[in-house]
Amino acid sequence: MQTQSLNGTLEIFSTSPQSRDVDQSRYLQNVADVARWSEAAGCKGILVYTDNALVDPWLVSQIIIQNTKTLCPLVAVQPIYTHPYAVAKMTASFGFLYGRRIYLNMVAGGFKNDLLALNDTTPHDQRYTRLIEYTKIIQELLRSAAPVSFDGEFYKVDKLKMTPPLSPDLFPGIFMSGSSEAGLAAAKALGATAVKYPQPAREDETAPPDDAIDSGIRIGIIARDDEAEAWKIAHERFPEDRKGQLTHQLAMKVSDSAWHKQLSQLAEESKNNNSPYWLHPFENYKTFCPYLVGNYERVAAELAGYIAVGYKTFILDIPPNAEELHHINSAFKQAQKMVAA
Repeated sequence: MQTQSLNGTLEIFSTSPQSRDVDQSRYLQNVADVARWSEAAGCKGILVYTDNALVDPWLVSQIIIQNTKTLCPLVAVQPIYTHPYAVAKMTASFGFLYGRRIYLNMVAGGFKNDLLALNDTTPHDQRYTRLIEYTKIIQELLRSAAPVSFDGEFYKVDKLKMTPPLSPDLFPGIFMSGSSEAGLAAAKALGATAVKYPQPAREDETAPPDDAIDSGIRIGIIARDDEAEAWKIAHERFPEDRKGQLTHQLAMKVSDSAWHKQLSQLAEESKNNNSPYWLHPFENYKTFCPYLVGNYERVAAELAGYIAVGYKTFILDIPPNAEELHHINSAFKQAQKMVAA
């Protein structure tokens, strides 16, 4: 099936499957399939997660590039895992080997227990200070033909040069969390796109994104012609899971992430309000973003609310099949028509 294109002024990213959620024998094929579906649907790129329990995101990104022609991997980068030179080297190497652009999703935190296992006890806001230094070194190495020197609180490099150099037209886009004041400040300092987990659109209208930076949201979508069918699919895909609920509650106790606490609060506020905004998958530890569920018109109206206040980048949840991206396309096209009208 040939899906319609997600085009216009919006940049749409999908998300690659996680290795812990797919049988090892099928994982490589699953990554390749989702990448091809995403490219066929017109997505700009695809998010690749990182944490202690997942396979390396750079290797997954190589699989994505080898199975697509234009799709840009959005590689999650955690400073505690690797030196900024290594990130710049991988970015330049993808450019040299494949002539392809990638995006970098700069991660300040992650799961607290992951950080503790690596003996990283840096406080939340200081992790963003560290992330600014880290990202600046990467940007300068990829931007400058001259050797780079940097003397910061967390990182120091002296006359470091990137070889092979990266073509300017392949310079990576930078994303990072914009859910906290520290994250927003870091995004401004780096010229990055600040991505948040949104409130219902009517509430985001009262607190629009900062005009000084590019802003995006992370959202899942299940849309159909018929409202009842959409909700039936949603509940079949994300059934009640007591074990997942307990895991979510435990994660809440140990997390210092602003977005995690914000979503948990919204989950309570959004119950029984007859809204397409749905946090049941998040509460059952099935995914980490809100969902919009309903018929095309209702979902499109919610998307139009986000677009109208200034969100131009949308990162979707992992698509279960190519058909789902077709339905999401339909909702976005209706939303763009609503905004234009």
